[in-house]
Amino acid sequence: MGDMEGKKTNPAAMAADAGREEGEEHDVGDLVGELLEIIDSVGSFGEYRRTQRKESFNLVRRMKLLAPLLEELQDLEYPIPDAAYARLCGLLKAFSAARKLLRCCHDGSKIYLALESEAVMVRFHMVYDRMNQALDGMPYDALAISDEVKEQVELMSLQLRRAKRRIDTQDMELAMDLMVVLSKRDDRNADGAILERLAKKLELQTLPDLRAETMAIKKFIKERCGQNADSTQQILDLLNKFKRVAGIEDANGLSDVTLPKYLEKCPSLMIPNDFLCPVSLEIMSDPVIVATGQTYERRSIQKWLDAGHRNCPKTRQTLAHLSLAPNYALRNLIMQWCEKNKVELLTRDADQDSDHLEQKEEIPSLVRDLYSIHLDVQRKAVKKIRMLSKENPDNRILIAKHGGIPALVSLLPYPDSKIQEHTVTALLNLSIDERNKRIIAKEGAIPAIIEILKSGTVESKENSATALFSLSMLEENKVMIGNMNGIPPLVDLLRDGTIRGKKDAATALFNLVLNYGNKARAIDAGIVAPLLNVLGDKNLGMVDEALSIFLLLASHPDGHTAIGQLPFIETLVQLIKEGTPKNKECALSVLLELGTHDSSLVSAALRLGVYEHVCEVEKSGTNRAKRKAKSLLPLINKCKGV
Repeated sequence: MGDMEGKKTNPAAMAADAGREEGEEHDVGDLVGELLEIIDSVGSFGEYRRTQRKESFNLVRRMKLLAPLLEELQDLEYPIPDAAYARLCGLLKAFSAARKLLRCCHDGSKIYLALESEAVMVRFHMVYDRMNQALDGMPYDALAISDEVKEQVELMSLQLRRAKRRIDTQDMELAMDLMVVLSKRDDRNADGAILERLAKKLELQTLPDLRAETMAIKKFIKERCGQNADSTQQILDLLNKFKRVAGIEDANGLSDVTLPKYLEKCPSLMIPNDFLCPVSLEIMSDPVIVATGQTYERRSIQKWLDAGHRNCPKTRQTLAHLSLAPNYALRNLIMQWCEKNKVELLTRDADQDSDHLEQKEEIPSLVRDLYSIHLDVQRKAVKKIRMLSKENPDNRILIAKHGGIPALVSLLPYPDSKIQEHTVTALLNLSIDERNKRIIAKEGAIPAIIEILKSGTVESKENSATALFSLSMLEENKVMIGNMNGIPPLVDLLRDGTIRGKKDAATALFNLVLNYGNKARAIDAGIVAPLLNVLGDKNLGMVDEALSIFLLLASHPDGHTAIGQLPFIETLVQLIKEGTPKNKECALSVLLELGTHDSSLVSAALRLGVYEHVCEVEKSGTNRAKRKAKSLLPLINKCKGV
């Protein structure tokens, strides 16, 4: 009896009755089930690419917050009105787009997601828009949704609106590294050091990671169907650079297993996977077993170990020992298979191996010659070490292992300009290896490099700037260089140096002012004036790099005053009006950062006619520029009194 009375007075049932009179009714079970299934599936992804990790977890969390609402709807014993059903259909479209986006951030190409991070962020905001539109006006009362769940959904809707308004904080270090690596300028600026940092940030340092990235890029290219060829080529170029940094010999970024030349006449042969070295991806002629039980070609794994790695490339486990045991059983199977299929194994270039062996044997004596009392002997030794440290990553390890770094550091103050030039350049080459960065700093090289930056030859100054850039990859070295007054001579080089010197100085300064304390040091050293000159020098082609440094400085209180002057605002407005798409994006970012702290600067830009240019960028700029323009317009309208 009580149940009958409850049904008569149930407001949701009464609303449903009203719905039967007003419009169509719908059975919500299948629709809600599909929505809950999507929540479960995105929850199972587990991990996401570093560049989108935070936003991906935020989206999954917000989707899960809607589960209680859907579960209450699933428990309804009557159909729901047409209006509620339409909103749930809209939510299903939003969830489907979210699942596709999250899958891309889960297993898509890491390089693509880094290069196109702004475009991917736009996709997140589109999902948030769709979710908000679906939830806005949901008839909670008619559906008898509990107050607790209703409040939770409304709170989540508020979070979505905030997320949509939030100004993104770009990973400036990542953006600058990509800018330098992808630029068409000379590659002397410690490319290896930048690539190592990028590989670490993108988690593309190990063989399994690079293999997975190769497969993700193959899938990505197939989906693109030949469109955006330039950006696709950038992705492939970066992939191959990362492979070289990791010591992987597979040069073809699109092949699962590259057939070597000795198999070109019989490409239809199915080579057993066990016969292929996991590092070189070629048939093994001298297979050896490492401590983890994995088998590799001797030459490839020895190269891996000589580069300082102490883990198994395939399993990533730490090696208990570095002994290599011949795998005779597998070697016999490979020989039998080759004989049966008339395949002649490629023999290694003996001259190449002997040259490398000679270099390895030469390094200890070269290090000893650095301490010679004879100037000519020292000169020849340091010049040779400079050459060897540039050519081969293995040589950098061996030179450090045999005590080359303290010997080189002791030569930095030497009055002979040629010895000084070769020495600082050799240390630059050695610093590409991360462990060497710490050793070089520990041995006291930084003060001596700064001194050469002040008073050395033109080339010595340029290479000193690049050496400081490479060393400053480590946070503790950023602090040390700042404390030892390394920033003022870099600012001098930015002002007075050659084109190459200015580029080297700007790259080093960007890296250093990523550290908060160094921002004030750079401003005190007078960085603003030479940076403005860089902006106006078309021969340098460094507008974006200079604006990136200005953006970092603008986040510091001292930077607001130093940068926020009318001539600079005029330059920003001019770039927003006439610059390249990337120029406009960077200039808008700086103006937005300055205007957030000081509305008078927005007013100044408004008087210079910035409004129509910002509106134009909002319509036709890059994705990131559009978002910056959209964030800047409310500040402009506030100044206009709109």
